Order: sequence, then structure tokens, then C-alpha cells
Amino acid sequence: MEIVVCLKPVPEAETRLRAATDGRALDSEGVKFVLAGYDESALEQALLLKESIAGSRVHAVSYGPGPRTEEVLRAAIALGADLATWVEAPPGTALDPIAAARALAAAITSVPHDLILCGKQAGDDEAGLVPPALGELLSLPEFSSVVDLRWDAGTSRFRFLRSTEEGGERWESSGPCVMGLQQAWNDPRTAKLPNILRSRKATIARRPLEPVPAGPRSESERFELPAPRTGARMIEYKTPAEAAQQLVRLLREEAKVFP
Repeated sequence: MEIVVCLKPVPEAETRLRAATDGRALDSEGVKFVLAGYDESALEQALLLKESIAGSRVHAVSYGPGPRTEEVLRAAIALGADLATWVEAPPGTALDPIAAARALAAAITSVPHDLILCGKQAGDDEAGLVPPALGELLSLPEFSSVVDLRWDAGTSRFRFLRSTEEGGERWESSGPCVMGLQQAWNDPRTAKLPNILRSRKATIARRPLEPVPAGPRSESERFELPAPRTGARMIEYKTPAEAAQQLVRLLREEAKVFP
């Protein structure tokens, strides 16, 4: 089985962010980029399917500028991906989700694919647009918020659960199809040092960005950080009951949130 995993580099959660000089984007200078959380689950799910289905390969594909995109792909190779393709975006390119889906779709069209996995949404913009856009662009069925993805060799179909606000929905689908992963069978694995070292020398296919056809797209107008938080106020107490009493008093008399 040929499994394609789409990955997006996002700023590490603990990285200090700041706006660029034009105020419309993130200043990426000094920012550490890592795999998006749901993309980690998508990659883990791909590796689990590879291990359970003989002859399978995992092909990691990512769109974006260097060096962040290359680093994410090397991280995927260190974890167990067999192939990697970098769709190069010039520095300063606005990474619109629909434009990203177009770039990824163009790369995926030219490679074998029985299953396309993505994180259900990225950890930076939380847009959740790439999986459904890929399904539309590739004329494939698309399913989002997927958990418990399994391959049924007897029926040659994927069986999975979709997590919705009403509860879980049981689905099955033949391939190829696109899935936005919410959670893999288990937590994402950690790369071993020898694999990390080998990934430094692994070959990554580079694909130049093709001209983007006219169509809907989004552009950021303003990027700003939230207002600084005020300092925390410590409550001195001897018992939990006393702490609760002091907290209620402060909320009532100072914060004015209680009548």
C-alpha cells in the first residue's frame, strides 16, 4: 500500500513569537518549527498501517519555504517514512491553506497513492481546510476527524471512526481517499538517534512550486500578539477551605464578578 502523509511545519509551542515589521505575518527569525500535532498523529497512523500491511511505503510530502520544511521532512524520515517530497515555496510566500492544498495536490498526482493522510487541522491557523480541499482537487472522497483507522484485508476497505459533536460515527471506504486524522492508534513515537543521523543524509525530492491558478485564497491583514498578562496574585492559607473563602472574597470585592 502506498500511503502519502501531508505535513506542515508549525512554530514550537514554547517558542516566543513576534510580528514581522509589516505587522501582517509572523517573524520567523529564530523560531523553531516542528511537526503540527495532528500531523504527528497522521504520520504515526501511516507508520502503523505500514507495519501491519506487508509491502507498504510511507511518502511524506510538505509544502513551504526552507529550511523549516526540509527539517520537518527529515524528522518524518527519522521516524520511519520511506520517501519525502518538498514542494518548495519561495521565502515570504503567504501559506494560504487552499494554495497549500493546490501545491500538495499537484505533487500527489504524480506519485502512487492508495491513502492520503493529513492532520485534521494545523496547530497554527487551526483552519482545517487542507484535507477537504485535497479531496476536492484530487476528486477523492474525504473524511475528517478520523480515529481508529484500520485496513480490512478481507474486504480491501478502510474502516474507521469519525469523531463528531454527536458522538462517534462508524465508516468504511475503499481507496484511494483523503483522511484528516484526529488520533492514531497510539501516541506518536520518538525517533531513535541512529535514525536521526541517517535522516541527515537521506535524499529529499524537491519539486518547484508550479504557477498557482486563479481562484479563492486568503491573505492575512494583521498579526498581533495578545495583551501581556498581569502578574498572578498568591493567596496565603492554611487549609483548602480558607483558600476558597479568600478566593471568593477577592472575586466579590476586587474583581467584582460576584454580586
